[in-house]
Amino acid sequence: MQIAFAGSRLDRADHIRADPDRLESLMDWRARLLRLDGLDPEITPEGTLAWGTLADAAPDSELVFLGLRDGKGCFAEVAAKLIGSVAPANPRLWAAMSALDPEELATYGAARSLVDWHARHRFCARCGAPTRLAKGGWQRNCTNDACKGEHFPRVDPVTIMLVEHSGRLLLGRQPRFPPRRFSALAGFVEPGESIEEAVAREVLEEAGVRVTSVSYIASQPWPFPSSLMMGCHAVAADDALTIDTTELEEADWFTREEVAAAMAGDEGGRFLAPPPQAIAHHLLKWWLER
Repeated sequence: MQIAFAGSRLDRADHIRADPDRLESLMDWRARLLRLDGLDPEITPEGTLAWGTLADAAPDSELVFLGLRDGKGCFAEVAAKLIGSVAPANPRLWAAMSALDPEELATYGAARSLVDWHARHRFCARCGAPTRLAKGGWQRNCTNDACKGEHFPRVDPVTIMLVEHSGRLLLGRQPRFPPRRFSALAGFVEPGESIEEAVAREVLEEAGVRVTSVSYIASQPWPFPSSLMMGCHAVAADDALTIDTTELEEADWFTREEVAAAMAGDEGGRFLAPPPQAIAHHLLKWWLER
């Protein structure tokens, strides 16, 4: 199962992150700088990620160490213009990303999450003092000597689940989805919850359905801004729906034949499947093939 944003072959080299001298030795003419337009990737005419040298970085930028490739240090730039700004959604982003092979898409996804976190995490959550980059960009430290708080890139856990009853799947539509697009239900894991508890709570809240037999299928790092999507399967106790319209525009049960038609790209079917970049697409494929 090849899932988008997973599978980068960069060596993250944690032992180098913690060694300032070794890290500095990689910041030479051979180092590569991932070229970004804000948070979006720059794509070459050949459909690959664009890379430059560290000389391309602005003097007031921070450099995040992504890892090693072919013995060369790979970095991304936290540009000053990103700090305190809200990056607008680029409607051409998905088309640009579809040109990338899985390894490059994974490299970009990790870089995007890191750069976005650094742009937004300028102050200590404990005392409010400024923070500075540490461990090659995989940490920020509070500059207040009385605090010395250490902060790490945030990853938000999210459950996304196929709910099954009598051979049918429960799928929902959020208002922001394109017309006729349905997908698996999803929601953030809350403090003090297990994955299984989060699945059960989210399905009950959004669709009024009680589930049992929660099992894990696969996961996906999702860099918008930085989530870990944990794909699960659950069995519904019954098929009566009570939809929370603040979360879902609509929800319904779909047969195997209807899911298969959507996954085959049948635009005349009951619904349109989630795109291949989303883990929901792979979960539906898994369900059809099992």
